[in-house]
Amino acid sequence: KNVILSYIKLLRYKFFKHENFIIISIKIHYHKIIHLKPFLYKQIYPPLPPMKDSSNSSNNLDKLIKIENDIDESVPFLASDEKNSNMKEINNLPTPIPTVKPWVHFVAGGLGGMCGAIFTCPFDVVKTRLQSSVYQNMYKSNSNKSVFNHFKETCLILHNVYKMEGTRSLFKGLGPSLIGVIPARSINFFTYGYSKEIFKKFDYFKGNEESSLLHLISGINAGIVTSTVTNPIWLIKTRLQLDKATKNEYKNSLDCIKKIIKNEGFFAMYRGLSASYLGSIESTIQWILYEQMKILIKKRSDLLNEKTKLNETIDWIYRSSSAGFAKLIASLITYPHEVVRTRLRQAPMEGDKPKYKGLIQCFKLVIKEEGFISMYGGLTPHLMRTVPNSMIMFGSWEVFTMLLSKF
Repeated sequence: KNVILSYIKLLRYKFFKHENFIIISIKIHYHKIIHLKPFLYKQIYPPLPPMKDSSNSSNNLDKLIKIENDIDESVPFLASDEKNSNMKEINNLPTPIPTVKPWVHFVAGGLGGMCGAIFTCPFDVVKTRLQSSVYQNMYKSNSNKSVFNHFKETCLILHNVYKMEGTRSLFKGLGPSLIGVIPARSINFFTYGYSKEIFKKFDYFKGNEESSLLHLISGINAGIVTSTVTNPIWLIKTRLQLDKATKNEYKNSLDCIKKIIKNEGFFAMYRGLSASYLGSIESTIQWILYEQMKILIKKRSDLLNEKTKLNETIDWIYRSSSAGFAKLIASLITYPHEVVRTRLRQAPMEGDKPKYKGLIQCFKLVIKEEGFISMYGGLTPHLMRTVPNSMIMFGSWEVFTMLLSKF
């Protein structure tokens, strides 16, 4: 600031021959000089008074000449144009992240979750059946098979389900799934985004708004809130997906709710909640990885000289792919909780009592009876569903967020 003011003082005495003009042009952006270019403006200061004393006139003339020389030497350092390196440096400054209103996260998250759930529902049906003990004999899998064979086996199961039970069976449980996905994703994205905004205001996170710790706390908070609110919906979805086509124990979602409350009590709707809380670790890991990869993608984008529609589209594809990759890593780390949660919601009976009584007991009993490898039953269709689901969901969420932010 002091340098700028000093040069302005010099510039106001810079006169062109026979004209009262000065050179002034300063444009400031983000408190940094990004453009300084000579322009001619009419002199707003009175011209210098006539010089009466020749000796004083000579001294004054020498001073003016010295000032002119200083100005001429300094102008090249101050002036710039579009091709100047200073200008390029400013153009490459990181683009500020706009603040998104909480309701936008809520609506966009629900719409993104809906898109992902519809496209990947058949894989969810296969995954749930492979996790369940009801279909263990029907879909017995060799754990030593290669990844390609597991993929082939999953496609074969999809074909058999379609052939034996019809097209509608591939989308069995989609109704309660959508009823669960839309509020679950809305709550998750809303809670995560709102938690981040709240925690950013703490002194600890000032100047470090994108730290992994901030993402960790926000992700845990979002996971706990989402699991508590939506657990009954996921329980109904699981029961309907495990309901055999020949048995038809549950006619629809409402009938399933009535029978569960009547036969098992109201708190049966929260079976598997402890496993759901454990599952919030998966979503938290996904959020952390996704956010860190987003930072890398943004840094890459900031290094580009031009912001074009093509580059923006490529960045969007990278971010969507990052969501899928983050989900892949998180699923491989935390998948066993999915099997335990399915067993607890399935609630098989052993005599007159439930076979699985709690989270730890279920873990121990499944490993004892079926081996540790059973904790990864249905992993292939799970990954075939969740990875593209995350890509579609997060990609759609970004698009809807951009569109809704205009309102």
